[in-house]
Amino acid sequence: MYALASIFFFVILALLLITNLMDADDEDAKERRAAKKHHRQHHLGNRGKELIAGGVIAAALVVVGAVSIAGSSADTLELNVYNWGEYISDGSDDSLDTIKAFESWYEEEYGQKVKVNYSTFASNEDMYAKLQSGAVSYDVIIPSDYMIARMISEDMLLPLNYDNIPNYQYIGDQYKGLYFDPENQYTVPYTYGVIGVIYDANVVDEADIGGWDLLWNEKYSRSILQFNNPRDAFGTAMYKLGIDVNTTDKAQWDRALDELMKQRPLVKAYVMDEIFNTLQSGEASIGAYYAGDYFIMQEGQADDVDLKFYYPDETNYFFDSMCVPKCAENQELAEIFINFMLSEEAAIANAEYICYASPNSLVYESETYIEDMGEEAMEILYPPMDHFAEKYNHLAYRNLSNEMLSYMNTLWEGLKIN
Repeated sequence: MYALASIFFFVILALLLITNLMDADDEDAKERRAAKKHHRQHHLGNRGKELIAGGVIAAALVVVGAVSIAGSSADTLELNVYNWGEYISDGSDDSLDTIKAFESWYEEEYGQKVKVNYSTFASNEDMYAKLQSGAVSYDVIIPSDYMIARMISEDMLLPLNYDNIPNYQYIGDQYKGLYFDPENQYTVPYTYGVIGVIYDANVVDEADIGGWDLLWNEKYSRSILQFNNPRDAFGTAMYKLGIDVNTTDKAQWDRALDELMKQRPLVKAYVMDEIFNTLQSGEASIGAYYAGDYFIMQEGQADDVDLKFYYPDETNYFFDSMCVPKCAENQELAEIFINFMLSEEAAIANAEYICYASPNSLVYESETYIEDMGEEAMEILYPPMDHFAEKYNHLAYRNLSNEMLSYMNTLWEGLKIN
């Protein structure tokens, strides 16, 4: 825009110069007419200057048009959003396309176009590394709790102006003041979930269910699936043994490794997304995974498979929250977007699409949402839980120090090799 403004300035200057030349030439013309000399030449000279002036004016009009077009393009705001894959209602399967809905709503509300550039990441670590590189700029990100705590400690997030997020009032009080943002300065909760055990009721005896012991039950040898990432795999062993999953005591991590070594001969496979097909097809009968994904597995299960779900007494709770990173170019627009995501229609659409629990009362108190999800889903996603924040703060993963991460990864490599 600065370059276009400069061009415009010089065109106007040129017009002024031509006008001055023509005025000066008019004075000469009067003298020549008085002397009645070179009338024909004088006429042609004026005509040439008029053509030049007309050309300059036409050029000026072209430049003005270009400036106008460029200005119109600049009037379209851009918002860069970085989220997990498959983690927003996108218009598929007759769902609401919440991104397009926001763009339309914003133009209607503010009289200005906005374009959301939406991209996804596969892990918190991938997202963190990209932002740390300094090569990108995002306005809204949706990381998990432990990564949020790390980013706050490293001064990577902006404090939010909650005046721009009035719908924050609908976030349940039990979901505020959590360990990763105790003063509620940097985050707006998006979804939360709990890890539980999924099992095939056609294979597993009801007497064997209820705790983490099921994943170590020799009766189901080679039909058990374990997480293929160290944090969650060690978590299952630690919860089973009653060990603090955030301990810095290496001896406790060694105890958890011994438990995983005992389990290893019973494990059919260490999996992540592969758990869907493996449990749905009946190739395996037991696995730990996120509650929201259980419903997806259940929908696609084979005819001879009857998948069920339960929570052990102690397990991992996680929160994913909307934040504004320090590299954001438009914080106010980011906050308006966050507020829109908390509005009833958008929040319900997102919750139904991704099947995770919502901390938004406009969702979990909605009769439409409750009816759409069904009784079983509501019981699993929103189990009765007294003192939610206290329990979450006690059981949730925290960001481990580099030393402890390195030690955990070394133990994990030893488990997988042996």
